[in-house]
Amino acid sequence: MNYDSFLRNDVLCIDMRSFYASVECVKRGLNPMETMLAVVGDKKRSGSIILAASPELKKRHGVKNVSRYFELPNDPAIHVVEAKMGDYLKVSVEITKLVNQYVPKEAIHQYSVDELWVTVNGLKKIYGNRWNVAQLIKEELYDTMGLNCSIGIGDNKFLAKVVMDLYAKKNGIAECTYEDVAEKLWPIPVEEIWGIGKRMMYNLNRMGIVNLGQLANYSLARLKKRFGIIGEQLYWHAWGVDLSPVIGDFQKQTQKGFGHGITLLRDYHGDEVHASILDLTEEVCRRARTAGKSGRTIHLGIGYSQESGGGFSRSKSVDLPTNITMDVYHVCMQLFNTFYNRQSKVRKVFVTLDHLYNDEETQLNLFEDRTKKQDVGYVMDQIRNQYGPTSILRATSFTDIGVTLDRSQKIGGHKA
Repeated sequence: MNYDSFLRNDVLCIDMRSFYASVECVKRGLNPMETMLAVVGDKKRSGSIILAASPELKKRHGVKNVSRYFELPNDPAIHVVEAKMGDYLKVSVEITKLVNQYVPKEAIHQYSVDELWVTVNGLKKIYGNRWNVAQLIKEELYDTMGLNCSIGIGDNKFLAKVVMDLYAKKNGIAECTYEDVAEKLWPIPVEEIWGIGKRMMYNLNRMGIVNLGQLANYSLARLKKRFGIIGEQLYWHAWGVDLSPVIGDFQKQTQKGFGHGITLLRDYHGDEVHASILDLTEEVCRRARTAGKSGRTIHLGIGYSQESGGGFSRSKSVDLPTNITMDVYHVCMQLFNTFYNRQSKVRKVFVTLDHLYNDEETQLNLFEDRTKKQDVGYVMDQIRNQYGPTSILRATSFTDIGVTLDRSQKIGGHKA
């Protein structure tokens, strides 16, 4: 592969090590690298998932982030704390502000609460080469916040991310250029490469592709025929080529729809689900109204309990775009009553509104006062914005089958 025609950028991929657990250690004056600490969603529930485990806890007891609370060993040296998502978001913002001291906002691409890409082109005269910049950021994060991070350095975002996952998590900082791809990446099994999940791994393995080198030397035409545009992307990634932008306003993306879902705290009977559907619909429509959007397609997803298994996902389009809560709710209930298996209990509910239009484009209906319905929704939104999300709720939200009150105290499904 001749890489002369491809741009070379100085891209860092920064990943905070055991972020939630490290923040909790720092809050308590503990060393994140020496303390055994587990962050759980809810200490009152033995089945609660461990959201983060400190490196020492992983090393000594083999605890993983997908383990359950009850699986923790009986070791008095282990600290168990509940997740505080609000704290993690605040620290994440501070990390971004720190990086912003080195580069403009347009050069920062936030990938998740604990991971981001940074393009450091043009900093050589100020801070030295990109390895020096990575070292400076790593040291400042530790000196100012007490947090450790891993940093991958690459000629593009893909290389920076992959070398961070494969090497920097062990060595602190690692680098991969185009010329390093054959040596550092090709021997790696495909399932360890970012962007390749289990299903794709099985498909590739059936084609005789086990490692990234075999993928790079496979026929591009056959990959495109088998997987379409994804196959072409896999091929170029196997050669270390990634043409995605490294500078730009990554925050501005076209909103394709508004969705809201929940995993219920217990199994719900069919006659109880209506309250959670209404609460989720209220939130979806509020977000749509805030964005000045209405939607024509309403989607309802239902997941049955583990005992029952399965579920369904169905949608229905309406004649006129809407963001009126009760209109969307009635459609959701039609879908639920049509496709729900009366013998099954429900554990997951998801509502989505898409196929969007600008609110001002919505047509009037001669047979109902849609304007008045919309005005009621906007007034309720204004009250919530001024006095809090629970200042005005529907009656069902106050019952034990409602979900809004409980969710109002959480961020990302966990306690704020």
